[in-house]
Amino acid sequence: MSSPFLPQRRRALVLGTLIVLLHWLALGLLTRGTQGIALPGREGEALVSLAQLLPSSADAPESVPPPPAPRMVQPPLPDFAPLPTIAIAEDAVGEPVPPGPPAPPTQPPVEPAPAPAPPVAAAEPAPAVPDPGPAPIVHTIRRYKVDVPPPAELTYDLARVDADGTKWSGQALLSWKPDQGGYQMRVEMGIKVVFARVNLLVLTSEGHLGNTGLAPVKMTEKRRGRALTATHFDWPGNKVTFSASQNNYALLPGAQDKATVPLQLSAIARGDQSQLSGDIDMFVGEDRWGSVYTFNVVGPEEIDTGVGRLQTVRIARPPKQGSYKTRLDIWLSPAHGWLPVQIRSTEANGAVTTQTVNKIAVSNIAMTQPGT
Repeated sequence: MSSPFLPQRRRALVLGTLIVLLHWLALGLLTRGTQGIALPGREGEALVSLAQLLPSSADAPESVPPPPAPRMVQPPLPDFAPLPTIAIAEDAVGEPVPPGPPAPPTQPPVEPAPAPAPPVAAAEPAPAVPDPGPAPIVHTIRRYKVDVPPPAELTYDLARVDADGTKWSGQALLSWKPDQGGYQMRVEMGIKVVFARVNLLVLTSEGHLGNTGLAPVKMTEKRRGRALTATHFDWPGNKVTFSASQNNYALLPGAQDKATVPLQLSAIARGDQSQLSGDIDMFVGEDRWGSVYTFNVVGPEEIDTGVGRLQTVRIARPPKQGSYKTRLDIWLSPAHGWLPVQIRSTEANGAVTTQTVNKIAVSNIAMTQPGT
């Protein structure tokens, strides 16, 4: 006897089997093109990876070849131009030697032929040239008895005649201030422009006073339109140096600068008039070099000045070959403490500059006439 529920149970079993087969087919269609992508699970469940449901590479059929590995293609390197090689040879003394042309990179360098061996004599080093040191002074400088003049200021009329005959007029000033074993001195020379005077030359000198007379320490010279120069007398070091040159000279007793020469001659005449005989030599440092001035005592001479007609003693320094080309004449006035009352410079080209006193002030007492 058959049960009435058999047909129903069979239908339910067949229907369930069909549903399972349909789900299996649908799941196979969904996973056919995947490569292990994780599908989200329900809330509270772990993620389920489809890779766990797919066969591994070991289980894959041998007929399916593995995919080829990707090839790494390296990009071409840029073509860099090589940096030039610069070699500069520099002489220790001369200018830098420029580099020669670069050798072609494709050609190997050619080795130079060996130079012949120099003779033995050429290989010997040349003897060292000794440093000449200070310029030698061949003159024998006499030592003079001196008596420096008192403080004074002298004003001069200045007249100049150029080599082409052009005439100029101006004024000069000599300020002499000895004090406490030292001195200060200033010389100004200028021309008149309307109611003013334009200085063309300013000399200053300072130093000591000793048993040889004036002993300069520093002299400065300023010409219009030129830089200031200085001459330094280093008595402890026994040398004179110049800011305008590298020259240096040994000092001698009684050495002077170009500003103090007239007053040193005054000090010699005041010390003993009998010394005004023969030649008077003194070493003089100028703005760039030094030399020995040799003066000749010309003798008595009467001259006209701004303070009257004066009896003077004329002392001249003629040009000296190899040293100086200018003639220098100085007139000393015994009546005015042997101060220089006239100074004349005659240049090699014929130009003449003459300074003639027109006012003398000694120890703050103005004197406009001789003997007053």
